[in-house]
Amino acid sequence: MWVLFKKELNSFLTSLIGYITIVVFLVINGLFLWVINGDFNVFASSLATLDGLFVIAPWVFLFLISAITMKMFAEEKKNGTIELLLTKPISDISIITAKFLAGVVLVVLSVLPTMLYMICVYKLGAPQGNLDVGGILGSYIGLLFLGAVFVAIGIFSSSLTNNQIVAFIVSIFLCAILYIGFDFLSYVPFLSHFDLLIKSLGINYHYTSISRGVIDSRDVIYFLSAIGFFILLTKVSLESRNWKK
Repeated sequence: MWVLFKKELNSFLTSLIGYITIVVFLVINGLFLWVINGDFNVFASSLATLDGLFVIAPWVFLFLISAITMKMFAEEKKNGTIELLLTKPISDISIITAKFLAGVVLVVLSVLPTMLYMICVYKLGAPQGNLDVGGILGSYIGLLFLGAVFVAIGIFSSSLTNNQIVAFIVSIFLCAILYIGFDFLSYVPFLSHFDLLIKSLGINYHYTSISRGVIDSRDVIYFLSAIGFFILLTKVSLESRNWKK
């Protein structure tokens, strides 16, 4: 598994894909936080906060993670190398996990440089250091969990087809539904009595909860369950090749 993990990670880091992903993530967030005059601009808000980063970043990840995961299985299917990969002396779960971990590492590498934003905001505080560090660190943990779920969804989407564009679109759709779809569903009039339950099925509910700086075991279990669920779906998707024969 670790050999495949290194291979997948190297495919990101030895090509432009990984670096473009990191740069695009940093540039988009940096523009909204420091350049574009709007609600997310640190200077315009006059507050020592990084709330804008944790609002923008999930939406940037929604597209970027879908873009980097769309080829993970779709390309293997298109090139006809999927059968060779799946006949190696390694389980389907190990193959999926290796690709998943490689995607998560890329997410971590994208997020790490934004710690510089926290240092800048820390310095800009009046008085210096007037910053909700606990809340920010909680938001970072939530962002990493969110990114990991998006990677799992992206890999599942890629396992459904040999067309990378289709995998990209399906991944965006599923990530968006899981991120904010349940929030919108909770506002449907005849479901109003179950609004809290419906919201709790979505990522945003648990992401917001962790962002308060308190790591609740229910939120952690939710994220791990969502990751495990989509990894299991990917395994079922890959196994379906045998049913079609």
